[in-house]
Amino acid sequence: MKAFVRYSVFILVALALAYGGYRMLTPAATKPTPAEKAEKEEHADSVTLSDAKIETAGIELAKASAGVLRDSLLLNGIVQPNQESLVQVTPRFPGIVRDVRKRIGDRVQKGDVLALIESNQSLTQYELKASLAGTVIDRQTTLGEYVSEQKPAFVIADLSTVWVDFSVYRRDLKRVSIGDQVFIDPADGGAPVEAKVSYLSPVGSSDTQSAIARAVVANSEQRLRPGLFITGRLTLSAKTVNVAVKSSALQIWENRTVVFVRNGEKFDARDVEIGARDPELVEITFGVLEGDVYAAQNSFIIKAELGKGSGDND
Repeated sequence: MKAFVRYSVFILVALALAYGGYRMLTPAATKPTPAEKAEKEEHADSVTLSDAKIETAGIELAKASAGVLRDSLLLNGIVQPNQESLVQVTPRFPGIVRDVRKRIGDRVQKGDVLALIESNQSLTQYELKASLAGTVIDRQTTLGEYVSEQKPAFVIADLSTVWVDFSVYRRDLKRVSIGDQVFIDPADGGAPVEAKVSYLSPVGSSDTQSAIARAVVANSEQRLRPGLFITGRLTLSAKTVNVAVKSSALQIWENRTVVFVRNGEKFDARDVEIGARDPELVEITFGVLEGDVYAAQNSFIIKAELGKGSGDND
């Protein structure tokens, strides 16, 4: 009996020692230390991208700053030559065209010879000259053709300014006024062109149930070409905010709204709280400070890279 008791005690002690050794070894092998846990969490919310990769991926960097949020009205329009800077050049006397000096697209100065015409009356040639500096946008004559004062031979327009005519539907007419600011998108990849409404048509179109709102736009760089359709955002109201980022910077990461902020060679997924917004900008009330550099365009690429890192950690 005593031998059995001693044997049982020995078995219990051995089991206790084995369990204690297991508990001592297991945490070191499976449970991360607080420092390791913090490092893993930091890695899970940040990703390193080189400058070369940023450029290759087309990630646009911008600086968070004060911005203006606009309640706007999207309008469709068409570019027209400025009719106040356009002339139709008509022959003085009927006759035959003996020489054509200018063609569509040519830039001319006032007094430049456009064509030589042989008069039917005197059988002598006279010069048809430009009465305005600008660009030849139409030509209604060819070599050897009979021309007269009944039809213009050339149309010249000064395209340093153009008209942009927007169609405003009847439901929106009360919201539009002369002097309203409008941002015009030339669809050339550049910044919008700022202009103001200078004319509202007193009559409307029965076909489209809309009226014309016109902006006279400076066009020295020839970004706006007559005949092309265009869009514009007319500003109805404006609000200044302390910190704003581009709307395209916002991403959803692990059910959180984040902005990827540049920190050295890393992008950190910064939790943000947002306020007012418009189609281009969003107010940041918490999470991003003025002056922070963030991924403004193609930020989804950083999110994808971050997802790869999370998969590796898992």
